[in-house]
Amino acid sequence: MAQCEQVLTPVDGVVARLRALDAALPARDGVAVFNRVYLAVTQAVDRSVDAGLFPDARAVITLDVRFAEYYLAAVDAAADGLRTPACWRPLFQLRRHPGVRPVQFALAGINAHIGHDLALAVVDTCRTLGCEPAELEDEFEAVGELLLSLEERIRDELVPGPDVLRIADPLTHLLGAWSLDRARDAAWTAARALWALRRLPDVAAEFTERLDTAVGFAGRMLLTPLPD
Repeated sequence: MAQCEQVLTPVDGVVARLRALDAALPARDGVAVFNRVYLAVTQAVDRSVDAGLFPDARAVITLDVRFAEYYLAAVDAAADGLRTPACWRPLFQLRRHPGVRPVQFALAGINAHIGHDLALAVVDTCRTLGCEPAELEDEFEAVGELLLSLEERIRDELVPGPDVLRIADPLTHLLGAWSLDRARDAAWTAARALWALRRLPDVAAEFTERLDTAVGFAGRMLLTPLPD
């Protein structure tokens, strides 16, 4: 991949923002639940970059930072009382609902971030580095492997034990209805489609809007209040 001379925002800056949010938000806030998980994964990316584990660290840093900027922009918009993207709206609207369980908040955040933001971040990264999506596939997969640890962390920390999570529990069906792997695959397809549409801005804007709406609808379903 062609190297870029631009000075990139370090992942450390993203980590600092996420830590500040973690300190400021109430622990049971739905956005805080997602933020804690996302912070852990971003720190893992940062450590991997520092350890030289990525063949093209610059590409990974660019993708990771562009990716995080969409979430942080949604947080800022909500804090300012502005309208958030449709994909994030359910989480911000239901973040304090007593009938929504922590794992639902986490999954809704992941759904918004991967289902919508990741595709846009890939396109942004291609524009920044002057490359095609195919040249970013290795970096996309490398970051994706770290994202898988996000799902594992959720299951380890937020999913009730087998004595609570029964087959008849509605939460069981919610957890089985969403897949990180499928969301990642869909994000990659959406990124390639958006890149192909870059010279048709009206069509690209319509595609992005419909993607945002569809992901927001899925997020609303994930946040369905459940009985205790």
